[in-house]
Amino acid sequence: VQLQAYGGGLVQAGDSLRLSCAASGRTFSNLVMGWFRQAPGKEREFVAAFSWNGFSTSYADSVKDRFTISRDNAKNTVYLQMNSLEPEDTGVYYCAANTEKAYLSPQVMGIKAWYDYWGQGTQVTVSS
Repeated sequence: VQLQAYGGGLVQAGDSLRLSCAASGRTFSNLVMGWFRQAPGKEREFVAAFSWNGFSTSYADSVKDRFTISRDNAKNTVYLQMNSLEPEDTGVYYCAANTEKAYLSPQVMGIKAWYDYWGQGTQVTVSS
């Protein structure tokens, strides 16, 4: 599985951005896909994830009601729509895939160890 994340950039607080993650290399009917981010000097943290079958979705508390994860089956692409961006959202955003499970419960979707493929990351910088 290859994951290509793009769409980052420099924006002002309150702006919106949409990140994309194009996936290739296998069929995508049995995957869990997630977005994580890493700020300078901090651990990589969970942002959002969903199971491709649609039965499970999870968001970090810090982005709930502002970010939306979605997919385009025809394009094998996962999106992260980010609205009302804050300076605290600054970081490198990574998409990740769990290729062994068709479903993860929301309680464990945020655990990095569950993901076996990672994209290269795209930088998001939010100025105040």
